[in-house]
Amino acid sequence: MVLIADSGSTKCDWILCDALNTEPIQIKTKGLNPAILTKKQFEKVLSKSDELNRIKDTVTDIKFFGAGCGTKRNQKKVNAILESFFQNAIAYSNEDTMAAVMATTQDPAVVCILGTGSNCCYFDGKNIHLKTPSMGYLLMDEGSGNYFGKELLKAYYYDTMPKELQVLFAESFNLKEKEVIKHLYKSNTPNKYLASFAPFLLAHKNHPFFKDMLLKGMGVFIENHVLKYRETLKHVPIHFVGSIAFFAQDYIKQALKTRGIQAGSFVKSPIDNIIKQQIDFLK
Repeated sequence: MVLIADSGSTKCDWILCDALNTEPIQIKTKGLNPAILTKKQFEKVLSKSDELNRIKDTVTDIKFFGAGCGTKRNQKKVNAILESFFQNAIAYSNEDTMAAVMATTQDPAVVCILGTGSNCCYFDGKNIHLKTPSMGYLLMDEGSGNYFGKELLKAYYYDTMPKELQVLFAESFNLKEKEVIKHLYKSNTPNKYLASFAPFLLAHKNHPFFKDMLLKGMGVFIENHVLKYRETLKHVPIHFVGSIAFFAQDYIKQALKTRGIQAGSFVKSPIDNIIKQQIDFLK
């Protein structure tokens, strides 16, 4: 049986399939990012899943695509952990951009991820090419959930957020300074914490203040990442994957249009499309 995983820092979607004519089994766990989780923390997420425990002896092939899996070191770490848990399986891991590509195209394209974090790559039909390294939430991740989480907190504490939004924001989250600082500087996953504020932004995305925030944030992502492929985009489409991309697609389209680029498809969750459109790619 083949087990396929698409993992961000916040959540991991798994699909178990044993034949093309069998309905795949879908499983969800917490996110498994080897760049921010220790070996013990990674193993704990696996062991706490009843669904994974039930199938762990029947899995023979694992394809794990995840945030933090862009280096050989982390790929080896993930493979070792997975093969230890699924003892009859051989594991293969790769970066989450591969899952995004598989969910959107088999042909050359620029593919972007906007979820908890963000990334952008060019797929030539066989291989992925990155013009900008993925340096995580401290340095990059423009347009992502954690990027907008930072923007929301700054707007709140700098008192630039409109009063009516400040009230709603304070009612929705514990914004005591000590609490926020604890999550930002003492948590193992501050990027996930920051991204947890993004749904508030998306729920009120039609407010003029948030419209401006979304357009500016998407503009920064496009300028720093997408436009690295400006010449390539004259010949290939651009696709977007991830919850932020999906729910903010109107603002992405608008930001792209002002730069003479037309958006292709938007996919909320890669795993939904991988089985339907790309099963041959996995063989």
